[in-house]
Amino acid sequence: MNCIKIIFALSSLLVATASFADVDQSLTHLQQLWAKAQYELEGKAQDTAFLTLIKQAEEQTSAYPKSAELWVWKGIISSSYAGVKGGLGALSLVKEAKVAFETAMSIDDTALMGSAYTSLGTLYFKVPGWPIAFGNDDKAESFLKKALALNPMGIDSNYFYAQYLIEQDDYAKAEEYLLKAQAAPARVSRPLADSGRQHEIALLLTSVREKLVK
Repeated sequence: MNCIKIIFALSSLLVATASFADVDQSLTHLQQLWAKAQYELEGKAQDTAFLTLIKQAEEQTSAYPKSAELWVWKGIISSSYAGVKGGLGALSLVKEAKVAFETAMSIDDTALMGSAYTSLGTLYFKVPGWPIAFGNDDKAESFLKKALALNPMGIDSNYFYAQYLIEQDDYAKAEEYLLKAQAAPARVSRPLADSGRQHEIALLLTSVREKLVK
């Protein structure tokens, strides 16, 4: 009887390990393709890449519905594509992203060092408010601060909080957080994403400093 229990436990462990490996592989795949679509492609090629990514993210969250990490990335992909499309046509995408981030948070709000808080907070200050959409600066600030509490040295948590501060015309404080983002540790597995983000940080820092000297 004990042998049967041991064999069953080992089998369960092997299945769980395989599932974790599959999720990690899927996550890495989505992250790499997103970075390419976001920072290397333009026009029709970028549009096609994001549509493919959205489909793949939907497949992965269906296959692994309890993976908060995959739900976060489903939301990131949808919100990024919304940024590419722009205008009112992007509203359905940001609403899909919101649902994905909320789903991730309901599973594990600390996944990927609080990335769901960063991303959802960003949506709240970037989209229009009611009755067009769900934009809300108070919620944005609350979520972005939770993200910083979970990941105080992160490149994205600091960058997007700086963006929020710029929206509030707080350029001095925005500069502070942009410098923190600029000094964030490199993510070894995501060199293209880091390079693209650092370029965005540098551009925004220049803009902020121009505001500060006026």
